[in-house]
Amino acid sequence: MAKILIIDDDDQLRISFSKLLTEEQYDVVSAASGEAGIEIVKTMPLDLVILDVRLPGMNGLETFKEIKKLDATLPAIIVTAFGTTDTAIEATKAGAFDYLLKPFDIPEMLKLITQAIDAGYCMRTPVHVDAEPATYSPDAIVGQSPGMQKVYKTIGRVAQTDATVLIQGESGTGKELVSRAVYQHGIRSDKNFSIINCVAIPENLLESELFGFEKGAFTGAARRHIGKIEQADGGTVFLDEIGDMPISIQAKILRLLQERCIERLGGDETIPVDVRIIAATNRDLKAAIAQGLFREDLYFRLKVVTIELPPLRDRLEDIHPLTAHYLERFSHELKIDNPGIREEALDLLKTYEWPGNVRELANLIHKALIFNRGNPLSVSDLSQIIRKQETPGEISPGSNQEEAIRQWVHSCLSHPSNNHSFEFFSDTICAMAVEEALKISNGNRSQAARLLDISRPTLHAKIDKYGINTISSTQVIR
Repeated sequence: MAKILIIDDDDQLRISFSKLLTEEQYDVVSAASGEAGIEIVKTMPLDLVILDVRLPGMNGLETFKEIKKLDATLPAIIVTAFGTTDTAIEATKAGAFDYLLKPFDIPEMLKLITQAIDAGYCMRTPVHVDAEPATYSPDAIVGQSPGMQKVYKTIGRVAQTDATVLIQGESGTGKELVSRAVYQHGIRSDKNFSIINCVAIPENLLESELFGFEKGAFTGAARRHIGKIEQADGGTVFLDEIGDMPISIQAKILRLLQERCIERLGGDETIPVDVRIIAATNRDLKAAIAQGLFREDLYFRLKVVTIELPPLRDRLEDIHPLTAHYLERFSHELKIDNPGIREEALDLLKTYEWPGNVRELANLIHKALIFNRGNPLSVSDLSQIIRKQETPGEISPGSNQEEAIRQWVHSCLSHPSNNHSFEFFSDTICAMAVEEALKISNGNRSQAARLLDISRPTLHAKIDKYGINTISSTQVIR
């Protein structure tokens, strides 16, 4: 359960906001002053700080700077009732995750909270490379195959430089883990690490999310907004699925790499930005260049160092250590004894094609453990799950078949592991799965994302894509 510190001198807001976040399954502590908040930061581990700009005694900006000295990787969200002041913007430039104006929209704040906690997790949770049992970590890049040994060597060589890195590999091969390993072993590991999924953010919002905008830049731009790249100044930006980035935005990324500067939308000020870029894609960028979908000059700027992640089918010798790793990880998470796996079951895993790569193997082991009765995993246990990966056909809305599939989705989601083939579902079934996950979690998006085994930004993108109504009325805290 993530722990959030609220620093605000408004007793009513602090109490009501604490109650709301507690209902969202967060562990909440609060303070009425910056000084009291700093003492809390000193005494307990936290996942996020939310603080007001106007505070008695030490103001919000001073408080934030002291918190950053204590823990540079602790994300902070600034809130203010004074939209004309530059204080919140200054705090964002200094490393705050983001800021909101009071009164703020609750769904927007909850979405921002999940994103900030995710960012903090990525900055603070170590990624172990080829972890041995003695140094077990749930976030580990595992494998002894020649292809993975090459990956480890490249990470080691590039991490201590500022070189731009392009990570290429199929979906499910572990590109985000590799990006985090490069960041955590690098010279900017004490600075911000910002993950931007170029697919999860709608195209019409991606440019403003990346580069920010000035007040009045477009209809609805009521205030200046600092983009994710400017927020990460001094740190590292991971552009996930860059192969899907619109070509118009690619030109601005090229300028960032060439000139180390950006311009906000609607602005004419050139803003210097010092960030390291790590990019990843599952697309064949050379083919995309030939089709006019990706800029050749950007491709060569990105591939200063390229890390190629091999698909699981090309490193079957890693099935054994990977399986052992996921047995340990999910047994620990499910609070059960590790039952192990029979040798013939391991042999079966080596005969499968693994279209979903390492992620698919992880989901299979997770699901098998949920239904396991304490015996070592057998051929029968695994083959039943593999057979169920076939996607059901299209269904008609309102039909008995729709209701049957909805019940099946609900049954799957009632267990922590449920998304063994989520990526391969039709849009109809994907929408059902998202709806059911939100119902099971009572609208808590963090829990719903965990049920679906997808990131929160991906969940938000799917909610927007399928037009799912998650909150019947708009709420604001004043």
